Amino acid sequence: MGMESNIGSNKAVYTTDVPEDRIKLVEMITRLEKPVVMFIGDVDSGKTTALTFVANELINLGYRVGIVDSDLGQKGILPPATVSLGIVEENFPSLSAVEPYMHYFIGITTPAQYIGETVVGVKRLVDVARSMADVVLIDTTGFVTGPGFDLKRLKIEAVRPDLVVFIQSTGEREHSIEELMAVSSPLAEAVLLKRSERVRPYSHEERRAIRAAKWRTYFSGSSPVLVDLSTLRVSGTSMFSGRSLTAEEREIFERLHDWVVLAGWKDKEVYTIVKADSSRRPYNRFVIKAIDFEMLSNLLVGFIDELGFCLGLGILKWPRLSEGLLEVLTPLGPEELSRAVEVRFGRIRVTEMGEELALLRRDDL
Repeated sequence: MGMESNIGSNKAVYTTDVPEDRIKLVEMITRLEKPVVMFIGDVDSGKTTALTFVANELINLGYRVGIVDSDLGQKGILPPATVSLGIVEENFPSLSAVEPYMHYFIGITTPAQYIGETVVGVKRLVDVARSMADVVLIDTTGFVTGPGFDLKRLKIEAVRPDLVVFIQSTGEREHSIEELMAVSSPLAEAVLLKRSERVRPYSHEERRAIRAAKWRTYFSGSSPVLVDLSTLRVSGTSMFSGRSLTAEEREIFERLHDWVVLAGWKDKEVYTIVKADSSRRPYNRFVIKAIDFEMLSNLLVGFIDELGFCLGLGILKWPRLSEGLLEVLTPLGPEELSRAVEVRFGRIRVTEMGEELALLRRDDL
């Protein structure tokens, strides 16, 4: 997989022109024994820039640094929609230059509906990093209000970092940062950094463009593969659970609802139907889970190994459901794919050119 150097598509780059408190933070970390340090701040607060500075300065001092990147939508360590671990011993200009060591699949670029998975991914990768590095640094999303507050609180409780680094905020998010500091204080030492005056806000369109470049980079050089679901488990969806529909059941659904039923399964008392239709007739949603076929087009999927880690991503191009086959575009080679025991469905539709078509709800599939 080719990883093009594109520093222009990264918001955070290594610079030594930083506020004095970042330098003091490095000194503080060096006094700790194999510490785990979590960085928390709101959107465009400069937390990734601070982490990049700290990591490089520690490397200059001879440290082996583990970096857990859990900023799903603005990932530095590719690809997006995962939590990733990198182990670094040499200076790097930005997180995108860090070679990924391991991933945990989330399957979407916003963690709101996947708090549990995100916390588990961070915890598992931190555990791996602890065994390999002298210090572990954790980057997080700028999601600090509402569900984002709970996400940060649960990460702190699960990981129990030695130090939590907060970046000052303003307005509503300032209150959230203060509350998070109060929550973390019994569990970890906390330090508050000033918000750098050099940090500038990025618009939604700019963020989307940066993410599109990262998708393109990750999927460059991808090839189509045929995934045989008789050899892999399927997760992240209610499809393929239970027995297949009988011909009679398929005909009944098509007549009652004016659907073209492409595939279906019955699990206990619930039917899962993949259908195409032009009508919007009402149906019993307690008994029937109806999935529009178009939702599966360009859907992100993850290839999962026997330990539950993500080997890499794919884009579902053609689901041949009645045959138990998926045509998937992926940068993974045969050796990596041979280690997969499971294919997991995500909740974002994206093309290999980086165009994000739709975010799906958790219960859509």
